[in-house]
Amino acid sequence: MQEMYNQYKGLLFKLAYQLTGSVHDSEDVVQDVFLKLYDVPSEKLTQPKAYLCKMVTNRCRDLLKSARIKREQYYGEWLPEPLYSSNDDPMEPVLRDDLLSYAMIVLLERLSPTERVVFVLREALGFNYNEIAELIEKSEVNCRKIFSRASSKMGITSEELVHTENISKELVYDFVIALKQGNMNQILSKLDPNVVLVSDGGGKVKAAIEPIVTRDLVAGFLLGPVRQASISEGTPHIEIRQINNQPAFILASSEGIHTVGIFHVEGNLIRNLYIVRNPDKLKHLEI
Repeated sequence: MQEMYNQYKGLLFKLAYQLTGSVHDSEDVVQDVFLKLYDVPSEKLTQPKAYLCKMVTNRCRDLLKSARIKREQYYGEWLPEPLYSSNDDPMEPVLRDDLLSYAMIVLLERLSPTERVVFVLREALGFNYNEIAELIEKSEVNCRKIFSRASSKMGITSEELVHTENISKELVYDFVIALKQGNMNQILSKLDPNVVLVSDGGGKVKAAIEPIVTRDLVAGFLLGPVRQASISEGTPHIEIRQINNQPAFILASSEGIHTVGIFHVEGNLIRNLYIVRNPDKLKHLEI
């Protein structure tokens, strides 16, 4: 059992995280699945990868159904929990491979639980349609249709980048420096004219209730917490971290991380900015 856990825990966590958008729920799902595995007859584990993925998928589909109601009642915009792993985390090499970009995980919220499962299994994990059909107990033809419908709902084509984004560290570094210096012109130069900022405070900390559009408004919103931190604590603590396997910035105080900013870049300009401030979604991150 321990050998199976070591072999598949990374894969199962990655599957659960991309299905739920929650680090905490994903850890619970993986733990729960392996606990239940003790009661599974050995003859059912001739193909452990498929069986374990099916268990995780079913558990996550149940979570997604209940989560949909909670998210409809969520205060303001809902964003997935940022995912960070330290270099000495043994799961890190697994998590780096085939992880959907944060922007893509945000788009997954448009899908039904079944559509989300099919899309993640196909695009993130590279499952064949016949394997997906067995996992979700639908025909291969139906799975292809579900995948096509999911892609259409998210507004993406097969040519578009869906995996972790290759964002220039220089772009992020220059942007962070501009934030620290309060350089409005430099900030504006890094933003796409049609930039959209989405922030998630969960009703617990200050955040925009609706998405913010246009460069001027986005830049003004970003400079607000930086200026506030400057007044209360002097030079704000901003650093660059690898979040969801792409460079992102964090703001921290003496009490810990209070803001994570994740980019989606098009044409070397920031097209989308996702600002996570809900403290419940930042608990697992460490300075």
